[in-house]
Amino acid sequence: MTPDILIALFLFCLVSTLTPGPNNLMVMASGANFGYRRTLPHMLGIAVGFGLMTVLVGLGLMQVFDLFPVTHTILTVASTAYLLWLAWKIANSTAPEGEVEANARPFTFLQAAAFQWINPKAWTMALSAITFYAADRSLLAILVVAAMFAAVCIPCVSVWTVLGQQMRRFLTNPARLRIFNWGMALLLVASLAPVVFH
Repeated sequence: MTPDILIALFLFCLVSTLTPGPNNLMVMASGANFGYRRTLPHMLGIAVGFGLMTVLVGLGLMQVFDLFPVTHTILTVASTAYLLWLAWKIANSTAPEGEVEANARPFTFLQAAAFQWINPKAWTMALSAITFYAADRSLLAILVVAAMFAAVCIPCVSVWTVLGQQMRRFLTNPARLRIFNWGMALLLVASLAPVVFH
């Protein structure tokens, strides 16, 4: 890849990873509820899981959608159902003092990595990046796209996690924490609109 293509790819990865979406809203809620350190496996799972997904999409997985269009509909329905369930979990994650620590847990590394496969924004980002920046489907181009996403991902999701963690100081009241969690849940549901109504 030429330097100007690499710069364009970097900007694409930065903007698409930093803008609101299910991953960012979920790590923000996790940062507010569990702090940065306990959210770190979630963040690493996003970076590694999305990087792997991008490689597999580039190696031919995107052709499945071309050959079997119904798979796109199935993925959309499954993703929507799961994200609605996650929104419900986030909305109801506030509990009396002490109960949050006992029952609630942040996403693990594997859960976050697996989540990428049903994250509509992740699919859109991977398909677009491969189409624009690895059009020849060469292994090197695919690996560069995946590596760029992985490198950009941690700083981007860290911003959202730290933002959630900083909000924690204002969320010491259970009522405010509940309002915040419901707000995050509603934003997560709203992030589905472009996919559902596309």
